[in-house]
Amino acid sequence: MLKIGSGAGFSGDRLEPAVELAQKVNLDYLVLECLAERTIAIAQKEKRKDKNKGYDPLLVDRISALLPVLDKKRFRIITNMGAANPMAGAKKIIHIASEMNISCKVAVVTGDDVIQELDSENEILENTNKVKDYQVISANAYLGAKALIPALQTKADIIITGRVADPSLFLAPMIDYYGWSLTDYETIGQGTVIGHLLECAGQITGGYFADIGEKEVDRLADIGFPYAIIERDGTAIISKTPDSGGVVNLRTVKEQLLYEVHDPSQYLTPDVTADFSNVKLTQLAENEVRVEGGKGTKKPSSYKVSIGYDAGYLGEGEISYAGSTAVQRAKMAECILNNRLCKKIQDLRIDLIGISSVHRTNLGNDQPYEVRLRAAALCKDIKEAHSIGNEVEALYTNGPYGGGGARKRATECLGVVSTFIERNLVDKKIQVEVITNEQKANQTI
Repeated sequence: MLKIGSGAGFSGDRLEPAVELAQKVNLDYLVLECLAERTIAIAQKEKRKDKNKGYDPLLVDRISALLPVLDKKRFRIITNMGAANPMAGAKKIIHIASEMNISCKVAVVTGDDVIQELDSENEILENTNKVKDYQVISANAYLGAKALIPALQTKADIIITGRVADPSLFLAPMIDYYGWSLTDYETIGQGTVIGHLLECAGQITGGYFADIGEKEVDRLADIGFPYAIIERDGTAIISKTPDSGGVVNLRTVKEQLLYEVHDPSQYLTPDVTADFSNVKLTQLAENEVRVEGGKGTKKPSSYKVSIGYDAGYLGEGEISYAGSTAVQRAKMAECILNNRLCKKIQDLRIDLIGISSVHRTNLGNDQPYEVRLRAAALCKDIKEAHSIGNEVEALYTNGPYGGGGARKRATECLGVVSTFIERNLVDKKIQVEVITNEQKANQTI
């Protein structure tokens, strides 16, 4: 049966668990899901600065670690580490493989970049605005499994993409391996359940699940990543790297099943409207959970598009106070900053970290021995953003006594909103190109 492992759940995920999973389990595929909404907008900016950049910043580290294992065991890798520049990412992979004297064939999937096709009158999903109301710097459609099938059929060792829906990265090899019809929505729905369960890697093996005294997880520092053994009908057993830390049980699987799902009966993806409401989970053995009962109906008529836009500059300043009157002095500093900044800075936010920075309200623990003040605001220009940190730093000698560890910065800020785009506008752009360090030639499909 088909075995698919999850080697990354986000761009900054750990490298070692993926290598251990690939070494200890005879996988058919290892999927590295490394792309978030803001991540690709940042990558687009990098590509504008350098046409050879714009792929995932950890691509070199991940591929360098995994290529020797791939060369020995010959599983296949699927990843969206191409981000804003899949072709540049593929060329970097070939370069790494050549330096290691490892034969490698890479298939590149492009077509998710739809900034030229985007209609300025399109409505934004999160509010009542339209695309034209934003200074757009990126627009990427969430491709589905269909876009990856031609790449899989090239028998490439590594398939690299830009923006693809997370579960679709896992669903595509299921479709290809078992020959599922793209209109068999019942089976595609079940496959999407498995893809959704695997997409966040360590979350289903105890990471982001663990809680002291409530949900204990052994050896969390050595957490193993998950893999699925998938049957022809999409039913699967979820497990993890043998002899690793973490846990796979009914509770971890249930939490991941509902993660980021707005309506379990109508989970919209590019491939299917999935129905998770009748999924059945069975604990077969330690760290083995059987998943079945997922269903689906017709896929949505359009693709979702993630839009990155220029949101101005984030100005920040921080300073610490310690001692028996730490909170009172931090509140005094807060009052000073409000007087100095609020007339020229809109929506200034001042937090006392440890007291009000997360829930933005005092929950009763108002007498800690130390507290750190943070002032921040989204500003229209860099000069305004710098003024926040400057005023915080000035508290050294112009505020209450004993302030220390002041820190300030101003950074360009990216915002993210969403819209929809017609399928035909995207489908006609999708291409697959193959590069290899043997033939040193490109082939367009």
